[in-house]
Amino acid sequence: MAEVRGELGLGLRERKKRRTRATLIDAAVGLCEQQGFDGTTVDQIAAIADVSPRTFSRYFASKDAIALALIDEVLDIAADELRRQPLDIGHFEALRRAYVELALKSKRAPAGALSSDRLLQIVRITISSATLRQAAVEFRASAVDVVMAERLGTTVDDRRVRLIAAIWGALLMTSLADLAGDVTSAARITVGDVVAAFEATFAEFTGEISAVRQPA
Repeated sequence: MAEVRGELGLGLRERKKRRTRATLIDAAVGLCEQQGFDGTTVDQIAAIADVSPRTFSRYFASKDAIALALIDEVLDIAADELRRQPLDIGHFEALRRAYVELALKSKRAPAGALSSDRLLQIVRITISSATLRQAAVEFRASAVDVVMAERLGTTVDDRRVRLIAAIWGALLMTSLADLAGDVTSAARITVGDVVAAFEATFAEFTGEISAVRQPA
């Protein structure tokens, strides 16, 4: 079961709610790993979690919402890593360092942190569905966007933040599309594979933008 963090000092009711939410997420992860995101239903997730579909709806508005909760696990940690990056480097380079560090740290994560197993589960589930990959890049003012707005000295509704988010999302999804090329080998994907695919895509991206003519 997914670790439920930050429970110290919470009341019994709140602890139960957090554990039910974690159970639903774990049930969704297990099913999506077995049969893909698109082939998984809310009723199936609820049944595995031993709750009713109505109870599911109290925690998540839809199947997409539970998948986005998984992605937000990654984004929250990426935001922490981005906040640690120096302000004197480019914003895309700062994002690159943050995401690579996130992936590398997952391999030595302590209990309760984002492990490499969980990260790879999220990657495989995202790979399994074009619909989910599209949903993942829609602008939601995520934790990463909040930190990027701080770096820019503005707010998340600034067009520059949205532009960076759109470009970065496309870069990440292009990397995942490369990994999804051979879905039969998805179970054998490693953190190293994820980082390598990402770094290759980033290198191509920086090569292209470096050729863009600067305005006079």
